[in-house]
Amino acid sequence: MVRACCTAKLFAVSCRKYFLVNSENIKIESLKRVVVVGTSCSGKTTLAKNLAHALGVKHIELDSIHWLPDWVERPNDEFRNLVEKEVAADLWVLDGNYSKTRDIVWTRATAIIWLNYSFPLVAYRAIHRTTRRIFTRETLYSQNRETFKKAFLSKDSILLWVLTTFHRRRRDYPLLLQEVSGSEVKVFVFQNPKKTKEFLKRIHQINKTVKN
Repeated sequence: MVRACCTAKLFAVSCRKYFLVNSENIKIESLKRVVVVGTSCSGKTTLAKNLAHALGVKHIELDSIHWLPDWVERPNDEFRNLVEKEVAADLWVLDGNYSKTRDIVWTRATAIIWLNYSFPLVAYRAIHRTTRRIFTRETLYSQNRETFKKAFLSKDSILLWVLTTFHRRRRDYPLLLQEVSGSEVKVFVFQNPKKTKEFLKRIHQINKTVKN
């Protein structure tokens, strides 16, 4: 356990260095198929949408495939089959943490972005996003909506989910990413929104240069 924790910390540091060293030398070819991961409410979908738009490729949101009406989970086999069809394409940006499809998604990825933000920031975003969705009655995937009861009075609360999974993901992702870091998959770790914005800005600059 101690060895695993040390390995995770060392890899997280190496990922930070990787980004800092290579932020000016991003190659669009390495972003053909990008997976965005991170704890719930870290901003995965927002980044994936913006990056897909910047690259001019399809955005795939695993949540929208996974959830059926009334917050019913799609059967695993059906979910995996649908995801497999989506990632068979040559160009896309996908967001989602589902371990049940990781073997399908990550083996197709050319780059993986981990939003490794702090707990206070993620917790704030979770509360802000949830309350906004409740009051605006925002329609989500499969016409689902978040409700006060589901968010604050249920064992399926997204806020409880963030609380119980945040530290587990911080522990697991360095080890998972270490397994692919030696391959041709590019790994980016962003510790805060500022670095994420810098990355997106760089992508826009590269595209502008290519077009000119």
